Amino acid sequence: MRLNKLFASMLFVGASFSGTVLADTFQPFEVTDIQVEGLQRVALGAALLSLPVKVGDTVDQLRIQQAIKSLYASTNFENVSVSRDGGVLVVKVTERPTISAVTFDGNKDIKDEQLQESLDGSGVKVGESLDRTMLTGIEKGLQDFYYGVGKYGAKVEAQVINLPRNRVELKFKFTEGLAAEIRQINVVGNHEFTDAELIGMLELKDYVAWWDLFGERRYQKQKLQADLETIKTYYHNKGYIRFEVTSTQVAMTPDRKGLYITINVDEGEKYKVKEVNLTGDLMGREELMKSILPIKAGDMYNGGDVTFTEEMYSKYLGRFGYAYPEVKTYPEIDDKTKEVTLNINVKPGKRVYVRAINFTGNTVTKDEVMRRELRQMEGAWLNSAQVEQSKARLNRLGFFETVDTETIQVPGTDDLVDVAVKVKEQPSGSFNAGVGYGTESGLSLQFGVQQNNFLGTGNQAGISLSTNKYSKNVNLSYTDPYWTKDGVSLGGSVYWSEFDANEANLERYKNSSYGVALNSGFPINEYNRINGGIGYRHNTISEISAYEQALRFYNIYRDDDPNADLSFDNFELSLGWYRSTLNRGTFPTDGSSQRLNGKMTSPGSDLQYFKTDFDTNFYFPINRSQSFVLLARGRLGYGNGYGQFNDNDQILPFWENYYSGGSSSLRGFKSNSVGPRSFYLYRGSEPCAPDPSGDGCSLPGDPNSIQVSSGRSIGGNALATASMELIVPTPFLDEAYTNSVRTSFFVDAGNVWDTEFDYNSYQTLPADEFAKLQDYSDPARLRASWGLSVQWLSPMGPMVFSLAWPIKEYEGDQTEIFSFNIGKTF
Repeated sequence: MRLNKLFASMLFVGASFSGTVLADTFQPFEVTDIQVEGLQRVALGAALLSLPVKVGDTVDQLRIQQAIKSLYASTNFENVSVSRDGGVLVVKVTERPTISAVTFDGNKDIKDEQLQESLDGSGVKVGESLDRTMLTGIEKGLQDFYYGVGKYGAKVEAQVINLPRNRVELKFKFTEGLAAEIRQINVVGNHEFTDAELIGMLELKDYVAWWDLFGERRYQKQKLQADLETIKTYYHNKGYIRFEVTSTQVAMTPDRKGLYITINVDEGEKYKVKEVNLTGDLMGREELMKSILPIKAGDMYNGGDVTFTEEMYSKYLGRFGYAYPEVKTYPEIDDKTKEVTLNINVKPGKRVYVRAINFTGNTVTKDEVMRRELRQMEGAWLNSAQVEQSKARLNRLGFFETVDTETIQVPGTDDLVDVAVKVKEQPSGSFNAGVGYGTESGLSLQFGVQQNNFLGTGNQAGISLSTNKYSKNVNLSYTDPYWTKDGVSLGGSVYWSEFDANEANLERYKNSSYGVALNSGFPINEYNRINGGIGYRHNTISEISAYEQALRFYNIYRDDDPNADLSFDNFELSLGWYRSTLNRGTFPTDGSSQRLNGKMTSPGSDLQYFKTDFDTNFYFPINRSQSFVLLARGRLGYGNGYGQFNDNDQILPFWENYYSGGSSSLRGFKSNSVGPRSFYLYRGSEPCAPDPSGDGCSLPGDPNSIQVSSGRSIGGNALATASMELIVPTPFLDEAYTNSVRTSFFVDAGNVWDTEFDYNSYQTLPADEFAKLQDYSDPARLRASWGLSVQWLSPMGPMVFSLAWPIKEYEGDQTEIFSFNIGKTF
């Protein structure tokens, strides 16, 4: 933007007419014919149209001069001469050459795209005619830009290379040189605050520590202006209303490689607020507006509070259709008492109505999908709060990288505006031709397509086909989030899967399942939604390892044949609540979300159990630009059985256990490895086997000879995890990708427990063996880790890279320092 403005100003200054050429001093005469010579590209009719003289006119010296100026003003000619041949007016022209190519050489600080965009805006582009008078202005404008960033040795030369058929190549040659470094910054006249305090808040630096890889001492003129405003704002916020920057000197060293900056200030004294007066048209809301006034008599004057008050009142008026209110504060300063009276004048202006809402940038998403998220309606008065709410709802869809709104006044009216909604779309689905790698998990492959904006309708459709060393899955799903115009959603899925726990860092069993589910959602208000669903699921469990925790389940539901597979048919009911105030659907930076889900099998199902889950996320922006954000999140889960089966209390099936560890929960620990481990009972080399006639293990002989051996993780019926992340700007990344890539430093903590298994029933075991068993049960042992995470929303789907190191682990824990996944949802 700054480069464009610089070009425009220089071009206006540099543009001028070439000298005109007259054959002689004209006496008035009547034109009997007009001849135009030298035309190549410009049509004769176009040339005559630019000439304010026609056959039959009587012309004199003044009319001829006006004609020449008019021809130059057409921008088609770089030289014009006029002569007379009897009654014939002869116009000889030299057309401006056509720009065949524009090239750049040697530019590093300014990208080719920026230069071309600026030149295009000034009419200097391929296919247009060249105005040579503008080149000097362009050269000077570019040099001024380099001077503004501290490169005082920079040179810019515009070269015109002639080509056949009156064409030219325009080549800009840059010699940028080195930027002058700031040797020292001095502040003169400050008494209340030290040099270190003031210089420390500046963006310009005269010292950069060796460990600061991104710091620089490069001078930039615009940064200096911003720094002066920073100092002024700081003093005003501390009560120094009379503070001024009296002068600024920038001195260059003789070698033009270094700069000394001196800032002279006059601090003045602190002032208090004597009183605050609200004046103007308060629309009958004077009492309310006074009650929310953040500034009180006796407070120390604070310029930031004054600005906040003006913005607050402007937004308040904007909620009632006053799109262009004027809220200005006029201070009355009493230098004797060191007090200031603040007179806040309110001018609401005229109430404004919305004529139309227009969308741009949505090449995939249909207008109706965006329009149904709007809370600002066409034909209603403009409500700034509803416009912001509409913007937030569009952001939360997850279809757009950016959403911007602008109110544009309708020409010729003072009470109508159009609302322009400009979006930049981002991948709203993923093609899961994925690759994952972990330091212990090795290589895994995935395939699937998930589209959250199917054919631009806003509907969610997906097919997932995945296979790896521990699972095979097929899933077809479809959801219409606006099944009704009120936002009631309806969706369903059909699925089949095979899971081999032995290959997934879990104790051995195989689970083959298939099923169908139907779900629907109901909006309560802008931020809350309730979801419900029903479904059918069939499970076949086979090859169960004979560890003690599984034997408990097996002995409740065992078949007459102890080696037979277990099969279950269950009808599932689900109910959930979701709340979100997040500012974006992908990579949010502000707001919070909470999700509470519960599911249970219906009475009469082969298994009767329930599970409840609660997830929460809070995003706290640290700075105004929201480039630094603190994220706090947590998850709680609990499940159990209800009712009885064969006179036994039903329990949570072990394949429904909660698991933790891996990129989705406790990073730094191997997937599913955190929590209780299985244990086996042995006598010598003989393992315990399921006892079809009773509970537990059948091992005859002396109980003191029984040994306990540990196995793998088995999960549990209770889970608690928490995470704290500091989201930071991604180093070396162009600003265009800030909404597609996220970098964070994190600390994870949590565990999984089994609250129902009775470990104390094994106290008859030898004491040392029972101690092992207690260790395997993993009671109240909190794991924790810290590390670095980088997430990227690639065209193929989400990509996650993380480095994590455990800071609280125990013997037997499986750690995973490095992990990388493509096509993994986060």
